[in-house]
Amino acid sequence: MSVIHTFSSTSGSGLCAFTDDAEGRKLPERHGPWKHTDRVPSSRDLPHGIDRGAVETAIELHGYQMWRPRKTAG
Repeated sequence: MSVIHTFSSTSGSGLCAFTDDAEGRKLPERHGPWKHTDRVPSSRDLPHGIDRGAVETAIELHGYQMWRPRKTAG
């Protein structure tokens, strides 16, 4: 997969998602609305060290992969 797009939910849930669709049409509506936050080409790592292979598999199977950033201590 050459490009993975990242989105964040604007619902206040703290959810984020990866998909191969720049418009976010494959993302679950119940967790939206979604805001496009980044375009990650294959030459760049995904944020937070998330495994790209696992994300690509989830996108192929389901159309997206949701995730939630870890809260930092402080």
